[in-house]
Amino acid sequence: MKHTDVSEKQVQIGLAGWGDHDDIYPPGTKAGDKLKEYARRFPIVELDSSFYAIPTPERMLKWSEQTPDSFGFVVKAYQGMTGHTRGKIPFPDARSMFHAFRESAEALQAAGKLRAVLFQYPPWFDCGRKNVEVLRRTRQWMDGLPLALEFRHQSWFAGEMRDKTLAFMREEGWIHSVCDEPQAGEGSIPTVLAPTRDDATLVRLHGRNAEGWQSGGQPNWREVRYLYRYDERELAEWKENILRLLESTKTCWVVFNNNSGGDAAHNALQLMRSFGLDMPELPPDQMSLFDEQ
Repeated sequence: MKHTDVSEKQVQIGLAGWGDHDDIYPPGTKAGDKLKEYARRFPIVELDSSFYAIPTPERMLKWSEQTPDSFGFVVKAYQGMTGHTRGKIPFPDARSMFHAFRESAEALQAAGKLRAVLFQYPPWFDCGRKNVEVLRRTRQWMDGLPLALEFRHQSWFAGEMRDKTLAFMREEGWIHSVCDEPQAGEGSIPTVLAPTRDDATLVRLHGRNAEGWQSGGQPNWREVRYLYRYDERELAEWKENILRLLESTKTCWVVFNNNSGGDAAHNALQLMRSFGLDMPELPPDQMSLFDEQ
């Protein structure tokens, strides 16, 4: 794979979460020490636990203190804010839920470590007037925070809606979360290489397990869905995609979400190597794990 040198101001590569990547840590690393160890190896992380419960501002500050000044968090929006929750939401109303999340995210923002809040909407959130208003309200309630937007329903990018959706995101100030995922019907979106802000673009690589993508409802659906390892050809393709994005955006944050089989860290290090980025220090007995295959 040909190397193309870029700076970490241009490309920052990391993983979804820091708790599921034991292969990059010294044996016996305690759970409470993993973020500190992670931040020695990668410049950015996607905080996924905030999808399941809103962290307290104090918790956010604790995480911030475990990372270097240059480190960044992409914080996933709480599931009740994106319509994923089908049970009872532990808030009296939507406004109080958003307010609680704001306070949490603002703690990271004050520390200079909030890169974006990621609003990933579910497959049933289709392109319609009602949902456009949901996005406008969300943008209003989250005003002052950098927001990234990711869809899972194909209708947002079908036909003439592609350009309309991108124009809407630019007008409202959303950072485009560009995805790589299986093309498995209307519950998945194509890769749309179009930044919507000139300062930053988010790239999320979910893998290409088409069969697993349709595993919703199974007890282990999360493990099945994201079980995938990118090969050298696919990573070379994404390297070129990222260089194309950088023609019209200053920074690309790249998050590998193919966590199920321990593949995310392997692929992230391969991509970092291809860009000529500084490689993280790994425990001596783990170095061979990331040899190119």
